[in-house]
Amino acid sequence: MAGVLFNIAQGILGNLSPLAFKEINQLWGFKDELKKLKGTVFTIQAVLLDAEEQQVGSHAVRNWLEKLEDAMYDADDLLDDFSIEALRREIMTRDKTAKEVCIFFSKSNQLLYALKMGHKIKVIRKRLDAINADAMNFNLKLRTKETPVMNKKRDNTHSFVQAEAIIGRECDKKAVISHLMDSSVKENVSILPIVGIGGLGKTTLAQLIFTSKEIEKHFELKMWVCVSDNFDVKIIVEKILESATNKKTKKLAMNTLVKELRKNIDEKKFLLVLDDVWSEDINQWLKLKELLMGGARGSKILVTTRSEKVANITHTIKPHLLSGLNEPASWFLFKQTAFEKGQEPKNSIIVESGREIVKKCAGVPLAIRTMGSLLYSKTSETEWLTFKNNELPKITQKENDILPTLKLSYDYLPSHLKYCFAFCSLFPKDYKIDISTLIKLWIAHGFVKSSDDQNQCLEDVGNEYFMDLLLRSFFQEAKMDEFGNVIECKMHDLMHDLATSVAGSWITTLDDKKRNIDEKARHVSVAYGINISRGVPTLLCKANRMRTFLCFGLSVEDNIDCDSTFSSSKFLRVLDLHHDFTVYSTFDSLPNLSSIGKLKHLRYLDLSGNKIMKKLPDSITNLQNLQTLRLSNYIVVAVVYKN
Repeated sequence: MAGVLFNIAQGILGNLSPLAFKEINQLWGFKDELKKLKGTVFTIQAVLLDAEEQQVGSHAVRNWLEKLEDAMYDADDLLDDFSIEALRREIMTRDKTAKEVCIFFSKSNQLLYALKMGHKIKVIRKRLDAINADAMNFNLKLRTKETPVMNKKRDNTHSFVQAEAIIGRECDKKAVISHLMDSSVKENVSILPIVGIGGLGKTTLAQLIFTSKEIEKHFELKMWVCVSDNFDVKIIVEKILESATNKKTKKLAMNTLVKELRKNIDEKKFLLVLDDVWSEDINQWLKLKELLMGGARGSKILVTTRSEKVANITHTIKPHLLSGLNEPASWFLFKQTAFEKGQEPKNSIIVESGREIVKKCAGVPLAIRTMGSLLYSKTSETEWLTFKNNELPKITQKENDILPTLKLSYDYLPSHLKYCFAFCSLFPKDYKIDISTLIKLWIAHGFVKSSDDQNQCLEDVGNEYFMDLLLRSFFQEAKMDEFGNVIECKMHDLMHDLATSVAGSWITTLDDKKRNIDEKARHVSVAYGINISRGVPTLLCKANRMRTFLCFGLSVEDNIDCDSTFSSSKFLRVLDLHHDFTVYSTFDSLPNLSSIGKLKHLRYLDLSGNKIMKKLPDSITNLQNLQTLRLSNYIVVAVVYKN
């Protein structure tokens, strides 16, 4: 949380830079109040890094940070209002007639605005002063600079490729392939689970097997489906069909889907991978299993799961238990990520420290890789000993739980990367994140700061942020274009859990399990298949400080009135109402957006998937801060960044 607040504080101080300060003061004259506000924010920012460390063991510090979070967001919104108003004055002066400008800038009009905003500045400044005074109770230390981290550049641009894919899993690969190719089984369709704790590499092992030459030759049809938390039989059948046909399925009734499924898989010798199964509901599993039993003799279903109960429910072949890497394999993987070119250093103290750190990772590849990436920048004996003696003991590792290890790597991130990473908890698990879109979302929220290099645009800086997180193993399964640029990635489930944990109440995702929004939520997303026209608009009215609304594919039944739903969300920076071609068919109608021009903070608007090119409301021209407007799934119609 403090990492997030540190970033907000930087944004506020940026809005109170000498140039912005001068402009606001010339227009309305809030010199004294703005100076006091700037001083308070600067003082608070100086203790945030220490507060982040203390909140782990102090409920009082955690509550203080929660109060501060609300106030800082409000201060940021208020200063953004000033910037918008200043820009509006500039535009009106330039584009309107003299009469209109005269009316708009009349003394009474400006006096009213100055009085109202002056009062708001005073209120928020006093509120922050009171919170700042409370900080004295916690003896927080002043730390105006973050601990330098990861300033050493990797010379291997492809070092983010999952090294554990070829380390220590050859025996597991051979054993599973042997079972899958066994023709002596009695059932037409047999089921083999791979079971193990999170981060062991179950999905990576399954991918190795799925793409092997032996498997390619042995099966007539191969299909891969990510199941994850939501075990919905209809959705899984849709995904199986998409994988079998390489075509996106239309929204069909269940009986039609079943006919299509049987037409495509019955009498064929297939391999189906059901990746990351969580549901322990045997009835749901039996419903799905019944639909898959028409395959030719020798067909196999490979299930990956963390749950032994799931393995016991699903298996017809004895489950393959995946254990941690042995000591030599663990050390080899650690070397690949912690040392330049994977070369073990000559310094015996560093090697000894490294081996003790590896032991803490308990053979879990994700933990080993993450810790190695964290330590890559450390080259001196002192740095390694300090980390081993001071930081490593802070990990209170529980059996089968590597989140504390991953949390340590998060703690070492610079504040701007903490913010960017936590924001990614808005995406569903197993979601293929488009990097270009992700960077535009970061920019829309001001997470990406201009660099000293005048030739470097914000998108280039944002891409550096992403690559930094990728190299630290916060993302995985990177997909590159023909030029070697990363265009797509995923987050490991455990990394997603970590992002959700550190985001706290300021991010909310609505899905089948969660149908409530915290009033403090600033960023909200709606998962696949949730009909947002039923109940969601009422919930959104509670989150009237919301800055982000992401919808991952509107359904056919959705008929959302944006005017009423988002009327109270006047601080929205990002509004995504796209219809997802990959999930549903295209739409002829556009949700009611007649008053969208009132969302003056809006930077990112996605209306793709709708046939709306000639139906945009006139008020959209009032969105003077709009940076990105998407009107098709493949074209960004306008991208304008105002620095």
